[in-house]
Amino acid sequence: MKFKAILMDRDGTVIKEKPGTYLCDPKGVKLYKNTLKAFRLFKEMGYKLFIVSNQSGIGRGYFGEEAVKAVNGRMLKLLEKAADIDGVYYCPHAPGENCSCRKPAPGMGLKIIKDHNIDPKLSFMIGDKKSDVDFAENIGMEGILVLTANGKKQRAKYADKLKNVKICLDIYGAAKYIKEISK
Repeated sequence: MKFKAILMDRDGTVIKEKPGTYLCDPKGVKLYKNTLKAFRLFKEMGYKLFIVSNQSGIGRGYFGEEAVKAVNGRMLKLLEKAADIDGVYYCPHAPGENCSCRKPAPGMGLKIIKDHNIDPKLSFMIGDKKSDVDFAENIGMEGILVLTANGKKQRAKYADKLKNVKICLDIYGAAKYIKEISK
């Protein structure tokens, strides 16, 4: 049996991000106002939930994997009020390393699809960057751009390339859109 899933970017989509900074302290983890509502709605609709994140701060030497794990742990603790997360995946490489797991490359998504028996045609990827939308396309999912963190600047910068992409105010807007089209 194949499952449907929601893949989400971490920084700027699920948790607050100051664009251009690297979150490595769990005390800095703050959910967006509507994140818990979105996660409740995703679970109510029967989706498996995954966080997929580029963490180039590791590859750049700014912090180690333990910092990422601590931030992810804090995020999961805050999210448990709404839903269990089925998996957290991250790429530790710097942009120039040409790995297969750094979004928009499909590595993390293909691993999730294979390991969790996910049907990409019934699944979505939500993020605040064009690379998240490109990642979705590279793994056969519909991508949704949210206007939190980097989203507004990305929409302006890539307006011509995002013409056919659903754009939502935040992750809860994306959840409501998915519910609407899933009827």
